[in-house]
Amino acid sequence: MEKTSWDKVETENLSAKITRQMLNSENATVARIFLARGAIVPRHSHVSEQFSLILSGALKFTFEDGDVVVRAGEMIFIPSNAPHAAEALEDTVDLDIFSPRREDWIRKDDAYLRG
Repeated sequence: MEKTSWDKVETENLSAKITRQMLNSENATVARIFLARGAIVPRHSHVSEQFSLILSGALKFTFEDGDVVVRAGEMIFIPSNAPHAAEALEDTVDLDIFSPRREDWIRKDDAYLRG
């Protein structure tokens, strides 16, 4: 068992509009992501299943079959390998949970988010 708080977790500046804090276990990744209004997460996919819980603000997710707006207090599930993109409609705090863990993020091999 390990107790921690977000105050103790490194904040990565991925771009002028996106920062991320992340914790990893053997099988999962939990990330708190801050997206300023207008931030874009380009279309991508990953082997990990993803739950995105919007803590504040709103994100518009774009999938092959259309858009879904997820607002504070709402959650979306994104299946493994489903192509998606996102846009922050407001300043947003998003809690993402991935399984298996995001090896690309751990290696910092996530150029689509950086810049």
